Amino acid sequence: MAWLESNLLSALVFFPLAWALVGLALPTDSSGKSSSGKYWALTGSLLTFALSLLLYGSFDANGADFQFKELAEWIPSLGVSYHLGLDGISLWLVLLTTFLMPIVILGSFSAVESREKEYYFLLLALEAAMIGAFVALDVFLFYVFWEAMLIPMYFLVGIWGGKDRIYAAMKFFLYTLVGSLLMLVAIFYLVSLHKTQFGAFSTNLLDLYKVQVAGGDTFWSPQSLVFLAFALAFAIKVPLFPLHTWLPDAHVQAPTAGSVILAGVLLKMGGYGFLRFAFPLFPQAVQFYQPMFLALGAIAIVYGAWVAMVQPDIKKLVAYSSVSHMGYVILGLFAMNTIGATGAVYQMLNHGISTPGLFLLVGMIYERRHTREISDYGGIAKVMPLYAIALIIMTLSSVALPGTNGFVGEFLILLGTWQTSRLVGAIAGTGVIFGAIYMLWMVQRVMFGPLKNEENRKLKDLTGRELLVLAPLTVAVFVMGVAPNFFFSKMDTSIARFLEKSRATPVAAAKTLNDQPALARQGE
Repeated sequence: MAWLESNLLSALVFFPLAWALVGLALPTDSSGKSSSGKYWALTGSLLTFALSLLLYGSFDANGADFQFKELAEWIPSLGVSYHLGLDGISLWLVLLTTFLMPIVILGSFSAVESREKEYYFLLLALEAAMIGAFVALDVFLFYVFWEAMLIPMYFLVGIWGGKDRIYAAMKFFLYTLVGSLLMLVAIFYLVSLHKTQFGAFSTNLLDLYKVQVAGGDTFWSPQSLVFLAFALAFAIKVPLFPLHTWLPDAHVQAPTAGSVILAGVLLKMGGYGFLRFAFPLFPQAVQFYQPMFLALGAIAIVYGAWVAMVQPDIKKLVAYSSVSHMGYVILGLFAMNTIGATGAVYQMLNHGISTPGLFLLVGMIYERRHTREISDYGGIAKVMPLYAIALIIMTLSSVALPGTNGFVGEFLILLGTWQTSRLVGAIAGTGVIFGAIYMLWMVQRVMFGPLKNEENRKLKDLTGRELLVLAPLTVAVFVMGVAPNFFFSKMDTSIARFLEKSRATPVAAAKTLNDQPALARQGE
């Protein structure tokens, strides 16, 4: 137990991967199916979630530093370390990841018909990489996990996706890889600067926070260029307009589990990256580019809503709604105030609940009718009342109805943005109206009206397993909507800390983090 307490983050990162590797050894029949594979994966994901709850119970909400830290030398000659840590921002993103994975696996029980062991192995491996990215405090280690996430998602889309799955998988992979390579170049530059300024190589993030990168107030200054390299990688992952075009293809072609994880967790990597890396490392450049990112966030909100409004495919409509909702995250972050940033982090959590719920519901109806065209439905609330209730709840969460989780995040973001720019805040506010239009119109066309199609009359309502899949998400919608302080209490200190860092000069900011030089830390 003592080992677990001191290595809790390592256990969280590597337990699902080890469990998945054991699952590959389970016996299969002649068709490649493993009757025990899905239950093995579900058990592993539930144990990982239980393990993650220990983080919440032991987390000090008033602590200003990273907690549960683990530090060991990895490549000493290059200053690369195995460094893990957690604050109030990454805490909730880790819990979101471990919360969603059992739901995703349970929701896949009837959807996977071939290569089951490999499918569940990839899901658990993806969970390990995502947790690793959220807790890594070494930029090289973060980059390893960042790239590792691509591999399972690539195969999930490319093997179990739709008819254009290869195209969608390659587009997703190439978009993300290009941004990642530029970020890697920027990492090398920061590490070399640390060598110049402090006499030793270090990829430790806490050491790099102290590096002074020149400029930031012009486009061609070193700080601006390095910031843009990081920002491109994170903006692609968000995805931010106009770098969003890979997302609808990936969502539409991915299996339901892929869409849920993509929307629920992977998109959050972009917002997390801005807050954890770009803001503290390049404070002057962030302020220089603030107007540009505020504009892009507002455009993404309105553009995503307009394009979603004309989609004939339910899944593509939900995919474009993600572009719009993640635009709010960018807006809240670049409002550069506590209200907006808190709303942005909360919006990441909200989007990780409501949009996965919508994708799961789309997958459930697709398994029954094998079509996602809105025109093929109509009136199915008459034969699927439980499904209709679930869809309406997730829709109201998505359109930010007061009392649901979506309202809290969007309200704080718009309030924070209004304090920074009333024009941008007013434009972004129209996204709330457009969101209600396209989501409620979709529900009206799918659920209500005359039941004309004979095939729809034969549809069966939600099964017990499907109700069990949707129940945790439904509870989360209302808990997050009426008790946001439960979540804010753990993240407020961390958000304030990083906003202070983003406004400070590099030297002053380093002192606020209570960091020690790399050589001193290596001797501890």
